[in-house]
Amino acid sequence: MNSTDVFAGFVTAVADSLDQPETTGRDLARQVYLSRSHFDRVVAAVAGESPSAFRRRVLLERAAYRLLAEDSGVLDLAIDAGYGSHEAFTRAFSRAYGMPPREWRREPSRRFFLAAPSGVHFQPPAGLRLPATKEARGMDVLVRMVEHHVWLTGEMIERGDRLSAGQLDQPIELSVEGIDDDVSIRYLLDRLVWQEEMWLASVEDRPFQVPECGREVITPIAELRTRHADAGSRFVALVNRLNEEGRFDETFVDTTCEPPRVFTYGGMVAHVLTFAAHRRSLLVGAFCSAGITDLGFGDPMHFVAG
Repeated sequence: MNSTDVFAGFVTAVADSLDQPETTGRDLARQVYLSRSHFDRVVAAVAGESPSAFRRRVLLERAAYRLLAEDSGVLDLAIDAGYGSHEAFTRAFSRAYGMPPREWRREPSRRFFLAAPSGVHFQPPAGLRLPATKEARGMDVLVRMVEHHVWLTGEMIERGDRLSAGQLDQPIELSVEGIDDDVSIRYLLDRLVWQEEMWLASVEDRPFQVPECGREVITPIAELRTRHADAGSRFVALVNRLNEEGRFDETFVDTTCEPPRVFTYGGMVAHVLTFAAHRRSLLVGAFCSAGITDLGFGDPMHFVAG
């Protein structure tokens, strides 16, 4: 086997043995049919860390994730990570994450990945995350759709500025139960903006408090304009960067969820566009009812075409 095959076999063996804390380096070498010394040399050369350090790191990442996502006791997590005592686990965890496990658990919005030259990390609930093996290109249409979405949201905010408070807050009769119900123009504009803010916070691993929902929440148009100017431009820049770097197939951990969840960047963008399209369509109809028709149907066809 060449070094790539050895490393692939090693990663598979580590993933399969996460729930077997007694697994040794010799056990892993045996699974790829190599002597321990040769196995250690090959894996260290490819991964940038020894097989034992690699596995310890992955198990620590899993423990860090479980501290955020579960109510398991620290001692139970220590044993599952291969440590013989609470104290040994706490020392190792503190060296890796800069704080003891109990303090980590009190701060739920954290990224549990540790530095890894190979880019391989623990992936919830019970696997390993590998960096993308190929660049995901051919996504220019998706990028243009995001640009259209952000542009149209800004235009809708400007149209909202033409309306009275009564028009902005008048109930929109057509709504979708479970997605958006009891909505108004102001509410939907606010929702489009904080959707951008929420996913930026998730990708950047920052806390985010979902705003109160409903027509009783009154956000001034001037505030929406300022927030969208910031979040919209940063969201477009993020999507363009992901496209240029071929990273839509890569995953990230959304620690704003409870419990934290793993998404691909491409899946996140598709989610934003899908639910934003529904809300923009409701807004177009509501604007028409209010006498504002210059946005047409909000169709991205000509915008995407350039």
